Formats: sequence, structure tokens, C-alpha cells
Amino acid sequence: MAREITVLQKLDHLNIIKLEGIATSRMQYSLYLVFDYMLSDLTRIIARPDQRLTEPQVKCYMNQLLLGLQHCHERGILHRDIKGSNLLIDRDGTLKIADFGLANFFVPKPKRPLTTRVVTLWYRAPELLLGATDYGVGIDLWSVGCLLAEMFVGRPIMPGRTEVEQIHRIFKLCGSPAEDYWKIMRLPTSFRPPQHYKPTIKEAFKDLPPSSITLLSTLLSLNPSYRGTATSALQSQVTFNLIRSGPNFN
Repeated sequence: MAREITVLQKLDHLNIIKLEGIATSRMQYSLYLVFDYMLSDLTRIIARPDQRLTEPQVKCYMNQLLLGLQHCHERGILHRDIKGSNLLIDRDGTLKIADFGLANFFVPKPKRPLTTRVVTLWYRAPELLLGATDYGVGIDLWSVGCLLAEMFVGRPIMPGRTEVEQIHRIFKLCGSPAEDYWKIMRLPTSFRPPQHYKPTIKEAFKDLPPSSITLLSTLLSLNPSYRGTATSALQSQVTFNLIRSGPNFN
């Protein structure tokens, strides 16, 4: 919690939940973090059975999410658990990134090993599943890619039950890694997919707008260096020049 408080104190952005205060309980020896009340979260909005998100709504939420992540990454902070339930929505449709319990600071040099036990399984990047301890902003961007598709289709796109099943789902959707992938990533695992998979993103999401498919393919690149940054994603056709206010929930 001490690290979470330190992280939150370094962040000040419209699309990031603001730490308003800290309360203590002498009776229970407990510490409470105080935040603004938020009406809903992205998971609940996506799961509404009678109301699928429109393309402008998806673009608006993507824009806000990427702006918040851009602020985090520029300050050397990885969120490490981007998922719908951690993206809170207020009555005016403003999205705020919340729950920085797994967040940590990262610096390109000198590099230090980080734990792989981060990010909820369905949104966990392949390098984490394969044991990488040297990673950066790419793990957050992978999660953003999963959410982009989820907002359009109305459900999680890779709901694996185990880490092994999750990596197989990833390879079936994104294709098997090229042979040089294993050399470039320097992964500590000897795992190899049992068969060669071809990428199926375009076929699986053929109903998505073309510009969204392009961004989705970038964010779900197996090599994290190909995912770009939050800044480059903001410059894509999906999010460029979008308004900041979202749908109204009054």
C-alpha cells in the first residue's frame, strides 16, 4: 500500500483516479485510501445485455484510457493490471484508471528484474506468461488491445482458465512466434507451441472498423517493441481528434 500511495501521489490527470486523502482507524489498525465516488466501471458497461457500445463510445473510452496511460508511462509508472473493472466511469462518462495496487516504477537503465505475477490472466501479455522479468510499457498496451476488442464484441476475447491455456489462445489468435522471437526476447522458458498457428485477428474481428483492426493488430503484437507506445496509439485513426467527454449516464 505504501508503494501504491507513492505512485498515486506522482499522478495528476483527468483520466486517473485521484487520491483525495488517507484515513486511519486506531481501533482496527487499518489504513483507508479515499477516492471520489464513481458510478460504474467499464466491465459493467461492456456487459450490458441490451446495449452494445457504439463505435464512437469505444473510441472515446480508448482515447481516455490511452491518455491516462500516457501520463503514467511518461512518469515511469507501469500499471500492470489494466482491465475493465479497474477502469472507473463517472456519471458524465469520464474514464479514470484506478487500482494501482500492482503498479511499479520502471527505468530503462539500469534495468532491474520485475515479477511476472502481474496482470489479470485474460489481459496478460505473452512475454509475462513465458517468464519475462525485463519488460516495459508493452504489457499495459497488450491489455489495452484486449479491451479494445472486448468493447466491440461485448465479452473478453481470451478467457483462459490456466496460464498454459492462455498462451495457446494467444498463439491461436496472433499466430505462432517467428523463430527469432525466442532469441530476441531471451525468455527463460523452453516452451514452444505444439503446432504452427497462423494469425486470425482479421478473421476473428472482421466486423470491426478497418482502423480499429489496424490498431488492434499493433497492440496485440507478440513482440512488445512492435506495440508502440500510448502516444503512438493516440495518433492512430481510431483515437485521433476525439472529444474527451463520454456517454452520459444520467
